[in-house]
Amino acid sequence: MDQIQQFSLTLRQEADDRSGYLFRVAFDDTAIPDLLTDELPPLGAGAGPNPARLLAAAVANCLSASLLFAMRKFHNAPGPLTTRATATLARNAGGRWRVAHIQADLQLAEAAAGHERLDRLVAQFEDFCLVTESVRQGVPVTVSVSDADGALLHGTRAAPETATGA
Repeated sequence: MDQIQQFSLTLRQEADDRSGYLFRVAFDDTAIPDLLTDELPPLGAGAGPNPARLLAAAVANCLSASLLFAMRKFHNAPGPLTTRATATLARNAGGRWRVAHIQADLQLAEAAAGHERLDRLVAQFEDFCLVTESVRQGVPVTVSVSDADGALLHGTRAAPETATGA
């Protein structure tokens, strides 16, 4: 590696939630507002996203940003993307819950015909997604891209059972 970058964030349990799981996430050295995270009931109160939801959101957001970057690089002017991420949770051999699969479905706002070099950019945009490629080292992630008419342009819409080997 030629370069190494680091960032940090700080989690603090909310003082008035000593028996719960509500945390304030501060993104150090940035002006980004704090984020509250929490576990879903019955463990927590569901006052914010839990870690599994944050993981799926990070994958979906990174893929969306990567696709937008690739489209703009090839002089396209895409409308707003819509991305739906579905995380499948399953118990491992030890009986512990794990994120077993993430499916990300990205949909363009326009028909495919309105974009330049779409075949090339959808074939490579995933490689530039830092989060997805990192997560894939431990969790299967499948991706599809479709246009506004629902035509599948890239990937598959795999069922979680297929993707997780179940």
